[in-house]
Amino acid sequence: MKYLIIAGEASGDLHGSELIKALKTADAQARFRFLGGDLMTAAAGVEPLVHYREMAHMGFIDVLRHLKPILGFLRTAKDAVSTWHPDAVVLIDYPSFNLKVARHAHESGIPTVYFISPKVWVWKQWRVKAIKRDVDAMCCILPFEPAFYRRHDYDATYVGNPTVAELARARAAMVSREDFCRQHALDASRHIIALVPGSRVKEIRDNLPSMLTAAMRHPDCHLALAAAPGIDRSVYDGIIGSLPVTVVENDTWTLVHHSRVALVTSGTATLETAILGTPQVACYRMTGNKWLYSFYRRLLKGNYVTLPNLIANRGIIPELLIHQCSPENIDHHLALLLADSSERRQQLDGYAEVMTLLGTDNCAANTAACIANLISAPKQ
Repeated sequence: MKYLIIAGEASGDLHGSELIKALKTADAQARFRFLGGDLMTAAAGVEPLVHYREMAHMGFIDVLRHLKPILGFLRTAKDAVSTWHPDAVVLIDYPSFNLKVARHAHESGIPTVYFISPKVWVWKQWRVKAIKRDVDAMCCILPFEPAFYRRHDYDATYVGNPTVAELARARAAMVSREDFCRQHALDASRHIIALVPGSRVKEIRDNLPSMLTAAMRHPDCHLALAAAPGIDRSVYDGIIGSLPVTVVENDTWTLVHHSRVALVTSGTATLETAILGTPQVACYRMTGNKWLYSFYRRLLKGNYVTLPNLIANRGIIPELLIHQCSPENIDHHLALLLADSSERRQQLDGYAEVMTLLGTDNCAANTAACIANLISAPKQ
């Protein structure tokens, strides 16, 4: 079988690599073409058609500024559908791009699977119409998503969450906290505050300064920054300057696991931090003010935006959005979580609830089985 897989960012590259391994386990002769990254390259044994770091743009202005190359990447993906004729197209999140590919694949008669649903339950629910029209199978990784789709007369399947298995394997291979501190010249007797400002340049520049200002109010703690893959070191150096911050590359999960508290830009990393068991403050600052916050709040559906809170349907972790994400507000929650406080204990109890709701199914294998069933199903 031939599979075209499209992932537009680092998390998609990771999940895509595990899916490739599962597909190869089920079909040793499987062949792959993909838009993704180094992990998918290692799993598939071929180079990507486009590396995800060239595609990692967010926000209207950023996308508009890079519109010409983005359209070129879209042509590359569509050409792979039209000329290679894969047995299935597998789309991983990245909806603005991938839904366009889904439309082309559907019109070309190629079975299309969406692995990791667009967050249509938060905003842009009009995308459900395109999903119902162009996507043959939706493999959800959040337990509440199938019910959302059922309300829109569309069947979706919960396949488990890939992060559960990925982090279980990662934790088993992690060095001890003492060894981690030794590797990075940190004093193991001091608490570590992990700074996880995102995987895109814009969100790093938007969030890291406020994170730093808040964290620097705790000079008894080590500050350690999780550098995202594909981001040039100069981006971080230009913000950190001479501040005493340890930059940790290619080891975000170990850093977060061994930290007392993490300041995390809202996204997949908030769920990863919850699974790793580290209390956190979710920070999502962007250019704007109270008016912009009110505008986005009217667009968003539901009460929460971070994954741990959405899964539990209650406020397990603090969410600081746009103008709320000030150094003062970050530090208010940071100080509480650094201490042996009721807020810290309540957050950890909430994490246990999230883990129960996620379950421990083998997400990659379940998704591979879903793809195989779609390919083998009689044509309508």
